[in-house]
Amino acid sequence: MYTFIVNPHARSGLGAQVWDQIESVLKSRHVPYEVHFTRYQKHATQLVRDITSDQKSHTIVVLGGDGTINEVLNGITEMERFTLGYIPIGSSNDFARGLGLPTDPLAALEQILNSKCIQKMDVGVLSYQNKVKHFAVSTGLGFDAAICHEAVVSRLKVALNRIKLGKLTYVGIALNRLFLDKPVHMTVSIDGQEPFSFERTYFAAVMNQPYEGGGFKFCPEAKPDDGILDVVVINNLSKKKVLALLPTAYSGKHIHFSGVTIFRGRKIEIHSDKALPVHTDGEPVFLQKDICVTLAPSQINVISPERR
Repeated sequence: MYTFIVNPHARSGLGAQVWDQIESVLKSRHVPYEVHFTRYQKHATQLVRDITSDQKSHTIVVLGGDGTINEVLNGITEMERFTLGYIPIGSSNDFARGLGLPTDPLAALEQILNSKCIQKMDVGVLSYQNKVKHFAVSTGLGFDAAICHEAVVSRLKVALNRIKLGKLTYVGIALNRLFLDKPVHMTVSIDGQEPFSFERTYFAAVMNQPYEGGGFKFCPEAKPDDGILDVVVINNLSKKKVLALLPTAYSGKHIHFSGVTIFRGRKIEIHSDKALPVHTDGEPVFLQKDICVTLAPSQINVISPERR
């Protein structure tokens, strides 16, 4: 049986409309299912904890955005017992983009109901102040997280979602934050080695997949199943050069700029001289100066397109 976790408010209310279409298909095909609707922030986390307390294996299908995926992951305690399906209707859909999942809801449902390929996916773990949060796509400290924090409460996002241009929210906010935020000193340590020091740093992002922020391909070589995290650090650039760099990040060509550094490792420790915004999969975390990022001991199963 399929267990659906539906965010009816995803993309400014589109979730409820899409669920009506999905449910119609399920009923017409006599597919066994149950559905749970999220009603408030982090509700999906509690729903999944309650649903999976029986210690059985489950197939959970998420209908929502990257934030709903994030909440679901944070409700799962034993990753190996779960198979995850995804029907993307968020603003950024970086999770679907990174895994090559269909973005059309009915096509995504068709793939789930006729799945022939199950992909193993690493799950990132962010640790800070004795707290832990899981993520599927990325976590970041600084400029990229500040954008995510503002996007959560942005009226612009609501307006753009209504005309199906929600991912442009991040571009608009990025331009604004670029001129408001001041770069800081950061250190980055990979797998316990001597820290690298970065002056005038805009952000450091730890990526489990190539994309974040609505299609920015910050770590082009990141793979969700290789047991390795990719890190991108943007520093020591003028704001004009950062402005010129951002459009190239959609294709991953930003890595050729000086001031862009890529690392790979299994344990990433980042220190900032100033407390900065932090996010996991675009979901805000309180301001932090120190974060540690690793991978969960077990991977999770994700229903994916057939590999060719």
